[in-house]
Amino acid sequence: MATQIRTDAQSEELDELQIQQPYKAWQAGEGIPRVTGYYVEDLGTVEVKPRARYGILGSFVTLEGTGGVNDLHVLELPPGASTNPISHMYEALVYVVSGSGSTSVWYNSNEKQTFEWGTGALFAIPLNATYQLFNGSGLRPARVISVTTAPTIMSLFHNDDFVFSNPFQFKDRFTGEAGFFNGDGKMYRRARNKVWDTNLVPDVRSIELHSWKERGANGRSVMLELSNNTSAPHISEFPVGTYKKGHRHGPGAHVVILYGTGYSTLWFNEGDEQIKCDWKTNSVIVPPNNCFHQHFNTGQEPAAYLALKFGGRRFQPNEQWTGDKGDVSVKEGGNQIEYNDEERRIHEMFESELAANGAKCTMKGLVPWCTSDEGPRDLGERGKMA
Repeated sequence: MATQIRTDAQSEELDELQIQQPYKAWQAGEGIPRVTGYYVEDLGTVEVKPRARYGILGSFVTLEGTGGVNDLHVLELPPGASTNPISHMYEALVYVVSGSGSTSVWYNSNEKQTFEWGTGALFAIPLNATYQLFNGSGLRPARVISVTTAPTIMSLFHNDDFVFSNPFQFKDRFTGEAGFFNGDGKMYRRARNKVWDTNLVPDVRSIELHSWKERGANGRSVMLELSNNTSAPHISEFPVGTYKKGHRHGPGAHVVILYGTGYSTLWFNEGDEQIKCDWKTNSVIVPPNNCFHQHFNTGQEPAAYLALKFGGRRFQPNEQWTGDKGDVSVKEGGNQIEYNDEERRIHEMFESELAANGAKCTMKGLVPWCTSDEGPRDLGERGKMA
């Protein structure tokens, strides 16, 4: 005889269902500062406090635009210090904000790979590999950031032993082979972009970039795939007196400014009041899911950023977020606003900001109401105008 399931209990007889947020609970247990908002002006000055798990100093930067898919950890190694060895079942993209040192990575200690890094280096920890960071200076601290998929993994499994004490080895990503982190790689093409597949970029500020005319104003870029991870970055540079076309994508793109000065704007619908984020070197902005945003260079030199994000060109967890329509007009089913279709106030504010900074607009011929008599110049050698 089938068991009857009761669904008619009175609400006053029932216990209140308690909502649990495993990732937030884990963050609270780490005992370090947690920064929130839409952007951070300078990752180099974010407050850090002792973090027992790593044996150094740290803080969380959990911005609105992450959408719960990823996060940013700030790690600071005092002079001569090293982290505790650690492994975890979430991915980590590591960017060196300042300082120099080395990292050791292994599944088996007799196959340990060690490589050196300095300011501007970028690498990814192979999933669930054990790793340890070392500060190479006995006089100065070293500061790195790590953009991780911890929120996604902890929300799915909500079990710390699974996340931090799991013996599984992802041999399809890393086998301890010699030269894994020597900086070599292979170039691919994907849609209108070039993709550099590697495991270490010694300095993202000097890597070769390639034309990305679809994003506008003679900008250049390169997409990156690191350590066979799902998380993947890209680098983009744009000339003096120019700005990128407005666009949108999925959550979790941590836009870290490599050099230059300017601002970004965030908005959801035409006519909305835009959130303005002024930036400089080491600022970070995270646009929310499906939020239009635009990046403006108002300085005297080219500007560039590193976007550390959830989903790359090879592994795409959601085609809507990471497909090939990021630089296609919204009128054609894409996610980009062409210059001719943007609101007039956007360019007017840009020219006003340039004038206040003593800089000149170079958008002639791109925007119908541009008052400049000069068009965008080609970017020559990285960081210099041709």
